[in-house]
This record gives sequence, structure tokens and C-alpha cells, in this order.
Amino acid sequence: MPFVRIDAYGGGTDDDRLDALGRAVHDALVETLGIPSDDRFQVLTAHDAARGTLRYDDYLGVRRDEGIVFVAITLRAGRTTGRKQALYHRIARLAEEYAGTDPRNVFVTLTENTSADWSLGNGLAQYVGSGSC
Repeated sequence: MPFVRIDAYGGGTDDDRLDALGRAVHDALVETLGIPSDDRFQVLTAHDAARGTLRYDDYLGVRRDEGIVFVAITLRAGRTTGRKQALYHRIARLAEEYAGTDPRNVFVTLTENTSADWSLGNGLAQYVGSGSC
């Protein structure tokens, strides 16, 4: 049950681009981590590049530009480093394929937590005592 936030700006950030980025991240999660295809919870936010509401630099030699996309994924702990690396790679490739975003501009972070840290509605912690994904 990942929760995804995508923040993007630059030329061409519109509903279609945000939707394409959301699909790219979701498809990558399904393909690399085995997330159920109907398990999509995303917040997609467009930022006005003229006002500069996102900040970035060329850290670690990665040259970024106004096509930057920040992807923050919260999910339950337990994936191996290899699976996480496969996820990062697949998100970058699908963001390029679906939304025309250069892979160097795809910045991804994962935040892991436990089953007790989720309520999927009705004020319940549905994953407590459950072995589901």
C-alpha cells in the first residue's frame, strides 16, 4: 500500500503530464515490487516554474533542470536494496517513456514504516495482524 506524492514543474507540466508521471510510478511499483494493480494512492501536484516553488541543484554530478520531478513514496518496510534499485530505474525509464521526462530529472525517495502506521479508512489499522501486501 504505497502512498505516492509527485511534485513537478517546468514547461509542459499539465494534467496530462502529471497523469503520465503518476502512471509511470504506479506501473513501476506493480512491476518491480508486486504492488496490486488497484492499489493506487497518489497526490500529484503541479508547480509554477515562473515562481520557482521547487528547489534543486546539481548534487552528485547529476545536472537537473526545470524538468525536475520529485517522487516521494511511503510504503511498508521489507524490500531489498536490489528491488529498490530496480524500482528507481523503472520509474526513471517509464517517466521518460510516458511523460518525456529525462531520467536525470527523476528524484525518488522512499520512506518505510510498519503495518501499524496505516489507516486505509474507517479509523481502522487494517494491516495490524494481517499478512497482506
